[in-house]
Amino acid sequence: MLREENNIELNFIETLNSLHYRYREDITNVAALNTNFRRYFEKLNQVNLTDKEFEKLLSQVITSDVFQAAQALREINTFIRDDGTSMQYTLVDIQDWCKNEFEVIRQFYINTEKSHHRYDVMILLNGLPVVQIELKRQDVTPKKAMEQIVDYKRDLGNGYTRTLLCFIQIFVVSNETNTYYFANNDLKHFQFNTNEQFLPIYQFADQNNHKITSLREFSQHFLAKCTLAQMISQYMVLVISEQKLLIMRPYQIYAVKAIMDCIHEHRGNGYIWHTTGSGKTLTSFKASVLLKHEPRIDKCLFVVDRKDLDRQTREEFNKFQADCVEENINTNMLVDRLLSNDYSDKVIVCTIQKLGLALDQQSKRNLAKKEAGKITYKEQLEPLRNSRIVFIFDECHRSQFGENHRAITEFFPQAQLFGFTGTPIFEENSTYKKINNTTGSFKTTADMFEQCLHSYTITHAIDDGNVLRFHVDYFDAQTKNINTNHHKHKIIEEIILKHGAVTTNRKFNAIFATASINDAIEYYRLFQSVQKEKLAKDQSYIPLNIVAVFTPPAEGNKDVQQLQEDLEQEKKDNEEAPDQKKQALALILDDYNHQYKTNHRIAEFDLFYQDVQKRIKDHQYADYDHHNKIDITIVVDMLLTGFDSKYLNTLYVDKNLKYHGLIQAFSRTNRILNGTKPHGNILDFRGQKSAVDEAIKLFSGEASADIQQAKDIWLAPPLESVMSNLTDAVKELETFMLKQGLTYEPKEVPNLKGNIARAEFVNKFKEIQRLSTQLEQYSDVDLADREKIESLIPKNTMRAFRGVYLETVQHIQSEMGSSSQTEEESVDVDGELVLFASTIIDYDYIMDLFTQYTQESNPEKQKMTKDNLVADLLSTSNLLDQKEDMMAYVETLELGKRLNRDDVIAGFEAFKAQQWHNTILEISEKHGLEHEKVAEFAQHIVDRMRVDGEELGELTVSLDLGWKARKALEESFMAHLKPLLEKRVDINEVFGWSAYEKR
Repeated sequence: MLREENNIELNFIETLNSLHYRYREDITNVAALNTNFRRYFEKLNQVNLTDKEFEKLLSQVITSDVFQAAQALREINTFIRDDGTSMQYTLVDIQDWCKNEFEVIRQFYINTEKSHHRYDVMILLNGLPVVQIELKRQDVTPKKAMEQIVDYKRDLGNGYTRTLLCFIQIFVVSNETNTYYFANNDLKHFQFNTNEQFLPIYQFADQNNHKITSLREFSQHFLAKCTLAQMISQYMVLVISEQKLLIMRPYQIYAVKAIMDCIHEHRGNGYIWHTTGSGKTLTSFKASVLLKHEPRIDKCLFVVDRKDLDRQTREEFNKFQADCVEENINTNMLVDRLLSNDYSDKVIVCTIQKLGLALDQQSKRNLAKKEAGKITYKEQLEPLRNSRIVFIFDECHRSQFGENHRAITEFFPQAQLFGFTGTPIFEENSTYKKINNTTGSFKTTADMFEQCLHSYTITHAIDDGNVLRFHVDYFDAQTKNINTNHHKHKIIEEIILKHGAVTTNRKFNAIFATASINDAIEYYRLFQSVQKEKLAKDQSYIPLNIVAVFTPPAEGNKDVQQLQEDLEQEKKDNEEAPDQKKQALALILDDYNHQYKTNHRIAEFDLFYQDVQKRIKDHQYADYDHHNKIDITIVVDMLLTGFDSKYLNTLYVDKNLKYHGLIQAFSRTNRILNGTKPHGNILDFRGQKSAVDEAIKLFSGEASADIQQAKDIWLAPPLESVMSNLTDAVKELETFMLKQGLTYEPKEVPNLKGNIARAEFVNKFKEIQRLSTQLEQYSDVDLADREKIESLIPKNTMRAFRGVYLETVQHIQSEMGSSSQTEEESVDVDGELVLFASTIIDYDYIMDLFTQYTQESNPEKQKMTKDNLVADLLSTSNLLDQKEDMMAYVETLELGKRLNRDDVIAGFEAFKAQQWHNTILEISEKHGLEHEKVAEFAQHIVDRMRVDGEELGELTVSLDLGWKARKALEESFMAHLKPLLEKRVDINEVFGWSAYEKR
């Protein structure tokens, strides 16, 4: 095995040699690494350091903060020499990264009292390790290498925080056949087993999105010296607000390169076709940053077509780089910044409306200035007429087709224009007509931007797992009855019936797209009356929280006018009976203020709109009570473009949609979250199947798209297919259990022998759970289907299997984490606990069940038994940290005690406190220690959730114990503290035992 891995490393080194890397066999330890770095540092900065100065330099540059190291790598830094003088230095040539020295080392070994790690291969840039490559045999998944990297980073004495390895920027993992790469980050951004996916992990691809997975081919494309230098210097983003590193996806890199090449070669305009949800903001931000450093460009304007998108874009840009763009409050400010020579004003984010006002000599502002004898905005901007200005348009298929675009191109003849769009305008979906060749509006995106520079379509994104596919359920629509009260009643009843299923018991939320403001108002009123009637009949019914959002009549309000620029239907609707619209919106706002304890007014509509968006996005928080959430937002045009939320998964449609409008609306639902969100749900009440098919064909990205092949990628499989797959998965699990000599029962799972068999059970049952989760969100499951699913795997059996699944995953993970585990004994198991986190079974739900249990006095008639309570607790991963305490507390509850909910909660908290006290008392007596000191020590660990080795050493030294006694003490704590800590950090990291082993 070792010989095989050694050969893989040597072959890889040979590939890097062919790419003109210098192989340094002599660098295998920290001392040699430091000496090599010193040589390059002194040469680059033309300085000779004393030994003392070099040691001081090392202590300055080596940091446990990945983000800080990444900044130092890219900046000019300052160092105070022994004589008190300061010198500025760089760690690499930041002007021309390709001119740095590239070396490769292997089997680098850290052997200290705190760490014993050996790293496969590293790439050095001017002596600094910037890429680590971990290699595995072909029969070992690259995920093992990822886990190994995480384990190394968790070790208290790890080289990433105590040596020059802190400068690692990129990790590469491969088993020769499959190769992945990802950015380095601090541990808080760098963990497995979270509700989100592990990390942004990428496979490299060519410009046509063809994956490059073999190690040799990957090396030639990705690790070529100048390519790697560009990747680190230009295509990584340091996110200031989150203190983390991002590395751009291949298609984002190709898009930025295409724009920059077009500018350098001065060859006209172009557009980037990147699907909604693919990270266009990051791509455009990086293009803007590179343009800011481009001396041949005078200004870069990032242009959006709505005020809310202006705000959203500025927030995103400033998240990547603090204060990189400022708000243009009015046209005056925009013009001032355009004329400014300040470097900070080189990149400007603005709305096309403000720009249009400045360039339109007949605009009210310009006419008013002219009448007052002042220079107009357009005249002020005259010095910029022949400047090289780059305009980047967000969602370039919308208002840029009008007069504003023509005004820009006429006034700035040297300008280059680039557009981003997820849904280009083609001949088929164009609603604009040319009047002649010189006037009028553009017809297609290509008319306006000349050429498509790069495309990454929704087909690519779904295939890559960057966005979700759609499950579309078409309800029978009788078009002649569309606008009737009866039609709307039927739709509301259907939505109330289906909403729990499609949103996984309201874990997610929905948008309801209606055809007009009048329809939105009517639906809002009907929802109120229908739910009121339903509540009167059934007191247990919990009403859906319904909000309606549409723009009021503008009446000179500039904020609303800007919002309405791309809201054609709402702008038109507000021209008819504006007072009625305003009155209806005022009543909606009154309800909203009452429900959410706010104080919004029509005069400040934009604040209300922002609040609605925030609540939709904040739906995720478990401690965000349902009373504060929005279940369904009724809209006309708003939120159907440019709005993203991972917790929005459903779109109800009672509105005719076509082509780009349809795709944009559908795409609100398909942001990736985790296994609990398998697809975006569309419930269409207009019978628009043919419109969906046409849109899929047009935007699939293939000139001669096979509609069925495209639909297979875009659309979730039909109900029958998923049920068939579930049937097969259940049969597979049953066959597996029988082959192990066990009956097909949950109680037999603990009898599986060895981790290989346990892992096989985990993977097989996880597939059953995944398919069940998918089916739960299908809106077209009828009673017969539910009976069939129940017959396949009854609810009680499913719940019991979920319980043993969770126990098995924890057992395997515990054993895999042991130091005695060898790679040959390890197994590939991905215990995706999030799939088993019930949205119903949370703390409040369990407390309610406990209360219900105490209310019953007749054991023979009781609906809720202790067994029921325990089964619920065992079947969900939500309460892993409190499960044991809850199960013990159940045993203290008495039938007929008739406790209220507050009493039950208070009793549980008191029970936990007593359990804690008993544990501390037991440990204190066992070791002959003061109870108060031990309690303080334990509480400190719980409060901090992690303690580094040195701090822990100080704490335990204060107890006057040797290291063996301290370790025994810590083992005593483990039983009680581990459930609290294991979901956050590794228990060995908390106790820091590796720090004591040599003491």
